[in-house]
Amino acid sequence: MAWLIILAVCTTFSTAVLGWKVRRMKTDIYQFADRLETALDLILSGKEASDICEDTDTLWGKIGEKLCRASHVWQRKELENLHEKQELEQLISHLSHQTKTPISNLKICIELLREHPVLNKSEEFVTILQAQSPAYNCESTKQLREFLDIMESQTEKLDFLIQGMIKMSRLETGMIKIQASRLNLQTTIGRAVSEIVPKAEKKQIRLYVNCNPNIQVRHDGKWTEEAIFNILDNAVKYTETGGSIRITVTKQEIFTQIAIRDTGKGIAPLRHAEIFTRFYREPEVHDQEGIGIGLYLAREIIELQSGYIQVRSEEGKGAEFQICLLNSYEK
Repeated sequence: MAWLIILAVCTTFSTAVLGWKVRRMKTDIYQFADRLETALDLILSGKEASDICEDTDTLWGKIGEKLCRASHVWQRKELENLHEKQELEQLISHLSHQTKTPISNLKICIELLREHPVLNKSEEFVTILQAQSPAYNCESTKQLREFLDIMESQTEKLDFLIQGMIKMSRLETGMIKIQASRLNLQTTIGRAVSEIVPKAEKKQIRLYVNCNPNIQVRHDGKWTEEAIFNILDNAVKYTETGGSIRITVTKQEIFTQIAIRDTGKGIAPLRHAEIFTRFYREPEVHDQEGIGIGLYLAREIIELQSGYIQVRSEEGKGAEFQICLLNSYEK
């Protein structure tokens, strides 16, 4: 009988000790998990994590020491990246400033040459000039005008290329800051359309806009206009003379959709993803002007506003680009 009592007491004691150990282990695990979570939060936020280091021969001491080293490496890399980014920003700003002046000077020189008396003579004066100076050659004047046209075209192309590269660099280095506010969407679209009208008129392309004048969406007016213009520019470029482009705005439950539909050559479904990559140009359109960053910039600008762009198109059936902006976008 006595041994049964002793056995019961021992069993109870062992159970109590085991229970205490289990509770203690749970407490230690919870504390370890809390400290680990706190340490990771400090590292991810970029704050000083030296207080997690412990010079003890415990599990946390070993883990904490490695986390502390990882934190220091992370912070050093962040400082290096920040320094490189600042240097790149300065380089881009310097490049932008240095290229504006020579390009502006070229444009001014071209304008002055076009106003030169030799290029603006009346037919009567040319006849008198030829009579007095047989060496005067009308063909030379014609060639001069042609050369000026080429110079002007190439200067515009160079300006477009440099500005496009600068915009892309600013976008990729985070220099572009989206300043979103609740704005009238028709106004933003109107500015983009007014920029593309001259190009569209040259090809006799009709533009149609269907947008409720009261629709307001939170967006960055300047950069959203840039994105819409890039898509419109692409549409005009690849739409034959006499075609049309329709812009339709639809307010949906979550998104406001800006659909830009053209009657151009269309895009093969296999290339729908490729057209949004940097410098991509379809093989059959290399005779067209451009460097292949317009759609890339458009997509990046819209995604910075938590929106997206998708395309629906088939070869020979035109293309429709859909810009979707969040109605309740916050930044």
